[in-house]
Amino acid sequence: MSIIKANPVFDLLSMERDFNRLFHEIGKNIRLFGVPERVIENETADWVPALDFFEDKDTYKVQLDLPGLKKEDVKISFVNGQLKISGERVNEHDKKEGKYHTIERSHGKFFRAFNLPKHINDDEIQAEFKDGQLTVTIPKAEEAKPKELEIKVK
Repeated sequence: MSIIKANPVFDLLSMERDFNRLFHEIGKNIRLFGVPERVIENETADWVPALDFFEDKDTYKVQLDLPGLKKEDVKISFVNGQLKISGERVNEHDKKEGKYHTIERSHGKFFRAFNLPKHINDDEIQAEFKDGQLTVTIPKAEEAKPKELEIKVK
């Protein structure tokens, strides 16, 4: 017999997700309230990939760790100032014969979304997927780039 460690935080988050889905379905059926699409997508996510967001003088960059995925498994969109990244890692445990003793790698749907600064060149956003890492490069608009002014001393 194997021992499975209880994770109360995971249980609470799972319960919260179930309640959110329930209230969304009730609201959708009787049209009392609307739930933003981002909330719906986030609530159906099974895992959250690690993410770094940083900037230099010309660009913002987002890097996500997505080991075991291919670029075809990832969807990236930019809508109303919000960058959305989603996809799915297929559960390979069902495909193999044998007995698993430990399963720690996440699988299922993932979703990340966040608002980008207003001063960007959204038509020049680029993405690169290499060695399980997704890098999205967002060029800054000229008005967002830092300007250096030389001040003369009298």
